[in-house]
Amino acid sequence: MTAASPLILAAPHPAALTAARRAAERGGNAVDAALAAAAALTVVYPHQCSLGGDLIALVHAPGGSVRAVISVGAAAEAVDIDALRAADRRMPAQGPQTVTVPGVVAGWTALAEAHGTPGALSAALRDAAELAEGGATVSAGLARAIGERAPQIAADPGLTALLTGPDGAQLDEGDPLPQPQLAAVLGTLADDPSSFYRGAVAEALVNGLRRAGSSLTASDLAAHQAQDAEPLTLDLAGTRWWAAPPPSQGASLLAVLETAAAAAKLPEPERTAVLAARCQDASAARDLLLGDPRGPSPIDLDGLLQPAPLAGARAPEPSFRPAGDTVAITAVDASGLAVSLIQSVYQTFGSGICEPETGIVLHNRGSAFSLLPGHPALIGPGLRPPHTLCPVLGRSAELLLAAGCQGGRAQPQILAQTVPDLMDPAADPVAVLDRPRWVIGSRDIGHETQTLLAEPGSVPAGAFPSVVPVVVAPDRTDLAGHTQAVRLSADGRLDGASDPRADGGTILEGNPL
Repeated sequence: MTAASPLILAAPHPAALTAARRAAERGGNAVDAALAAAAALTVVYPHQCSLGGDLIALVHAPGGSVRAVISVGAAAEAVDIDALRAADRRMPAQGPQTVTVPGVVAGWTALAEAHGTPGALSAALRDAAELAEGGATVSAGLARAIGERAPQIAADPGLTALLTGPDGAQLDEGDPLPQPQLAAVLGTLADDPSSFYRGAVAEALVNGLRRAGSSLTASDLAAHQAQDAEPLTLDLAGTRWWAAPPPSQGASLLAVLETAAAAAKLPEPERTAVLAARCQDASAARDLLLGDPRGPSPIDLDGLLQPAPLAGARAPEPSFRPAGDTVAITAVDASGLAVSLIQSVYQTFGSGICEPETGIVLHNRGSAFSLLPGHPALIGPGLRPPHTLCPVLGRSAELLLAAGCQGGRAQPQILAQTVPDLMDPAADPVAVLDRPRWVIGSRDIGHETQTLLAEPGSVPAGAFPSVVPVVVAPDRTDLAGHTQAVRLSADGRLDGASDPRADGGTILEGNPL
């Protein structure tokens, strides 16, 4: 075993923390620990992430360089756009036509090859296989998701096999969650991760998807590669921020962060009013302008970074609420290696399809495509959908921060209310994430029209902004996001926090300087 730099990691589930600790004890670095946590989460959180989802990450190397890993899968080469338009004016919310090539495994491999310790990913996948074989139990969050999606689960043989007990009753909190098919796949991937795209796993997955009605082929999976990309940057008051480029909504985050900085010294409720208006503008610009840079329509990056004011116009409304969404994992070690990794199946249980032979839940990222001619997000052969996943890194002379959150379309809003204060070395990360927050949206937060949903205490009572109607939640809400944040101070101190709205925590391994 080799000695590794002290590290801290934040993740939303205890099993992820255990997996990360094992990786660190084997001598792993921050990326190794994050990948171990990510693999464990695909076992215990099938409603939020799986081998059948996508991944976007940002990595800060010890020397100071930052890169983005974009492992977002594409639509099938054989996608039939006319048939989709004949069925509806919008993409379906779930089902086989919403399954794009899953990018998670390729993203893990890219991160491991560029920044990991040799053999660490294989060891992490074997740990995850052991967890899937019989070590996992149903968490409170998974139990809620099972109850909420009972009809959907009953409609899919794979989900039924995964989420019901021997007596035919749906699983409940604390019940065993054995996944022998997934365990076998994870064991295969530990020997050869490429088999997910060009091998036995790919063959089984494609055959199952074909039976379910998907047009994805073995060639579609074989064509997938994680993208090593230059991140977007923003310099504000001594801090440099990094966000992922399109098809991520990272540009929307930077747009909102810029306004958050400008409005920081305004009194309430003016500060919230200004930031909420900017969030609406950024969200509307994203819905109109974001797509795949590899597509036929150029992406208006300036329009995303400097969104035009709505000025009273009605904001675009999502067609459905992407509940479930995302898991974020953040880690940093004393060498200055930091990662913010986000992986997701999008809606709860993704497409609503679990391929029975592999036990893999497939995402529904394809539902984010547009069917409007000329739209930057228009679905097409080999194109990637616009993405909500929005990791962020920040660095000043005093501090390095890695952060990310669950929250769907509202991720830029949630991060804008947390990460600026986390860049203060004197701030307590636990206290910052514990503070009440608000989000603005419509169907994506459970309202038919644009609404500001406020946790109690997030906006001064009796002085709500007039941007949109305000609804005060009875308590803290998952819609305000699950943020994970870790920091490395210039003096070598490591700290961080996991959102109290989630079920996870942090681990601190080694001897911080």
